Amino acid sequence: MKDLRKFYINGQWVDPLAARDLTVENPATEEMIATISLGASGDVDAAVAAAKAAFPIYSQISVEERIALMEKLLEIYMSRIDEVAVAISMEMGAPISLATEAQAETGRGHITAAIESLKEYEFERQVGNTRIVKEPIGVCGFITPWNWPINQISCKVAPALATGCTMVLKPSEIAPISGYLFTEIMDQAGFPAGVYNMVNGDGPDVGAVISSHPDVDMVSFTGSTRAGILVAKAASETVKRVTQELGGKSPNIIFEDADLETAVSGGVINMMGNTGQSCNAPSRMLVHSSVYDQAVEIAKQTAAQVEVGDPMKEGWHLGPLSSRIQFDKVQALIEKGIDEGAQLVAGGPGKPEGLDAGYFVKPTIFAGVNNQMTIAREEIFGPVLTMIPFDTEEQAIEIANDTPYGLAAYFSTTDQERAKRVASRLRAGMISLNSASQDYAAPFGGYKQSGNGREWGEYGFDDFLEIKGITS
Repeated sequence: MKDLRKFYINGQWVDPLAARDLTVENPATEEMIATISLGASGDVDAAVAAAKAAFPIYSQISVEERIALMEKLLEIYMSRIDEVAVAISMEMGAPISLATEAQAETGRGHITAAIESLKEYEFERQVGNTRIVKEPIGVCGFITPWNWPINQISCKVAPALATGCTMVLKPSEIAPISGYLFTEIMDQAGFPAGVYNMVNGDGPDVGAVISSHPDVDMVSFTGSTRAGILVAKAASETVKRVTQELGGKSPNIIFEDADLETAVSGGVINMMGNTGQSCNAPSRMLVHSSVYDQAVEIAKQTAAQVEVGDPMKEGWHLGPLSSRIQFDKVQALIEKGIDEGAQLVAGGPGKPEGLDAGYFVKPTIFAGVNNQMTIAREEIFGPVLTMIPFDTEEQAIEIANDTPYGLAAYFSTTDQERAKRVASRLRAGMISLNSASQDYAAPFGGYKQSGNGREWGEYGFDDFLEIKGITS
């Protein structure tokens, strides 16, 4: 079992001020694989003090120096990317092919995107007799989740480093091994002491302290909307900047003129990826009533072909959910869907046959759903798809927008005029037409209770910068 009980503060691996161990579970085997320490306010104070002391120097180094440091970071990350993939697979259950080709790959993608953006970014411009300067905001606190652990660490750390900020990271205590590895990589890269600090812990004892700390200038949080509200409340006393990437219940509208087989089967596979544990998963499939029955049959057949099994096996399949808590939540919501009268056409309660150990679930599809059912309103965060019929374009848009969330929206049509109309009316931060994929230069973030601010590429720089006007 790995011993990961140290924190990284001011360029050194240090013991926690008070011992409080937590074991980390492999969700595929239910075996304990690592031990971390849970920090407390004193540990956060030390990390913030280190970041605050490092800021005056790091914020003033040249763009060229920051590029050189980040290129070194990228080089070391790539030399250890296979280790990162294995860590992610073991700690949260992502199948190794997904962990390698998507999860660990995001670290490379975000670091590279930040470097390329930094080379071109304009930190100064002249407007009349005023010089407009964008300056690093200061000490940043990062609270990151377990579902895409390196993605959310790297898309916060990389732009913060690029813009000249210093930081304190709290990785998820459910999936902390990859965050520990990332910290080792940061240490190897040679950033000045105090620029990057890492304290493990839970929300109440570390996350809340970071959020409310008077010497933290901004907090970036990714997680549930419920937890995001707590972060915002804790941060409000010190009037610090808060950016959040929160929950989602994203619609996937399939119009009658779409390539039905491609749109439906692709929508099912996209929903099931990462075992449904993605905030932007297309979890509500809205299908025109004229092709709805066909779509349900295609979805059923697609789900029947989705394999569930050992995350260490190569290839595309589903691994387990991340924890017992998540497993119990998803099972309860599947039961709720049945109780509320939705038609179960694939999957259902319980574990797949032959998988007694681990938090595995069946790929599940409900038809005959209306948008007021619990399974259409709540973020399930498991491989559970709801299928809702609609009659008109107007009704589809109304149903799609009838959610407190607004992270992503998907739709399929061959009508270009309809594509423009629908895209302009969907209340979401990210729109995908005909299964198009987003790249690392595009903004990631949402409307409404899906959060505020944007991450990825040059759009990720803005939240880490203050704007100053110098008039002469």
